[in-house]
Amino acid sequence: MTGTWQLVRLALRRDRVMLPAWIAIFAISAASSASTAAGLYPSLPSRIEAAQASNNTPALVALYGLVYDPSSIGALAVLKLTGLGAALVGILAITVVVRHTRAEEETGRLELLGATVLGRYAGLTAALLLAVAGNAVIGVSTALGMTGAGMPVAGSVAFGAGWAGVGLAFGTVAAATAQLATGARAASGFAMATLGAAYLLRAAGDASSAHWLSWLSPVGWAQQLHPYAHERWWVAALFPAFVLVTATAAYALAGRRDLGAGLLPDRPGPAHASRALSGPYGLAWRLQRASFLGWAASFAVLGGVLGGVVSSADRLLDSEQAREAINRLGGGQPDLINAFLAADLSIAGVVAAAFGVQATLRLRAEETGQRAEPVLATATGRLRWTASHLVVALAGTAALMMVAGVAAGLSLGAAQHDLSRFGGVLAAAAVQLPAAWVLVGVALLAFGLVPRASVAGWVALVIVMVVGEFGTLLGLSQWVLDISPYAHLPRLPGGAVSVPPLALLLAIAAALLAAGLTAFRRRDLTT
Repeated sequence: MTGTWQLVRLALRRDRVMLPAWIAIFAISAASSASTAAGLYPSLPSRIEAAQASNNTPALVALYGLVYDPSSIGALAVLKLTGLGAALVGILAITVVVRHTRAEEETGRLELLGATVLGRYAGLTAALLLAVAGNAVIGVSTALGMTGAGMPVAGSVAFGAGWAGVGLAFGTVAAATAQLATGARAASGFAMATLGAAYLLRAAGDASSAHWLSWLSPVGWAQQLHPYAHERWWVAALFPAFVLVTATAAYALAGRRDLGAGLLPDRPGPAHASRALSGPYGLAWRLQRASFLGWAASFAVLGGVLGGVVSSADRLLDSEQAREAINRLGGGQPDLINAFLAADLSIAGVVAAAFGVQATLRLRAEETGQRAEPVLATATGRLRWTASHLVVALAGTAALMMVAGVAAGLSLGAAQHDLSRFGGVLAAAAVQLPAAWVLVGVALLAFGLVPRASVAGWVALVIVMVVGEFGTLLGLSQWVLDISPYAHLPRLPGGAVSVPPLALLLAIAAALLAAGLTAFRRRDLTT
């Protein structure tokens, strides 16, 4: 364990922006949901009716879970956050642990540090300590935020403990998968697949008569704590037991392998590359296709669930306050289904932009991993190499929104036995692209100008997410809402289409992309 605390300090230094930003997002999201719930469901009958409508909608139960106490405003407030939010906390924990274990080995930094006075288990221990501290802060800050929003203390503590427990559970899962794979992407993939399987088990258990399936999932345990619904504290003991087993397995596996190696054998690739790899565009697609296909599958599921939920909007939003809130988020449209679609597809547009930012910043990963220089040493110029990843980012974002739009339109049409809304849903998905491409442009500009500050792409995405998701509900000033490019999009389906704002957003995106390409062309690599 020698050198553990030094590695913890180094990890905190590297994550000084990412961790606080995501912790703040989780805490603000939970507190905002709690503060708006009372206004959406002011009376006991409205809460009971909304809870029953949710529990009787299979798509909602599979996506979010069950409302265990229909009379509790807290149980309704955290319906979307208990399971889905816990899964997002798990994703953050996986990212942090793999970043400071397998990724450090893959880049050679841990080997360099290991040449000094550094113990064999120091890197793994530092990553797990960071995961413990990060998830503890998430749990405490979330509980405090919920309590400050007027929710009962006991339920807030149970809710925060559920999030922290799920995050720590999948942090230790990532610690174990980091010992199996030889690459950070594979280690993250194994851990994410485990998280996805856990969420599917929870969904299957809640949406079917086989409720025991939920007990096989740490995500299900967070819901079985029953926050704000007669809390069951004994369920919390399952988390430390799971963490102890998986962490022990991670240390045991770490002791059985060499530094830089994985316990799973590498699969040899083909002897000859395909013709698609003869240029930078084929290489960029090869590097990013696994990520894109995973995102595409998620957007197909998201769109299908959205269409099924929207078809039940009248039963879910029974109170006048809830309808007014959705109408505000949907641009003030009188048609509840159109307002619901406009609001949710706008959120999907922000999530699609996350893929665009991720795909764009793959340029920085290739540069710092010293894989860009061999490519640029060939006849491939900087603009072609940058454009290859940029095409994946822009086209991939468009493809994701089309997948979500098609899935939502077909799902809604099947539920209503009427496909007349399909074209409007597809247009509502497509209209999100100019705003998403603006965020891609911000990421590329940061990469070109100040590569060490490439995180600015993620910072811009977080700002847009917070302003767009909570600005209208919190009554923020219009100039604050206008910071988000999504605030200037027409609210489709149902709203009026104005061409000048769309053209302006496209012009801004083009200018940012051109500036980013020019800046990268003029700077040195790895600076």
